[in-house]
Amino acid sequence: MILVCIISYHMLSNEHLASTMDHMPQKPPSDHQGTLNIRGIPKETIFRLKMAAAAEHRTVKGFILAVTEERIQALERKGVLPKAKKD
Repeated sequence: MILVCIISYHMLSNEHLASTMDHMPQKPPSDHQGTLNIRGIPKETIFRLKMAAAAEHRTVKGFILAVTEERIQALERKGVLPKAKKD
């Protein structure tokens, strides 16, 4: 009896969601966000990454972004990469 109620609720919820999404305003696409998933990183490297981020009082995301930006800027200065456009 409970299983039937859950299935019915789920089906009604999906139908309701589909009908309401047609009337919801769409968010404009964001130019400054993206997702990057990296697999196969050794556990020791992940541990050291977390320790390095903590040592600089940063999140892992903040640490990775800072290190990446520094490296990209160094390659731009060397002429290996084209310089980023200024907004």
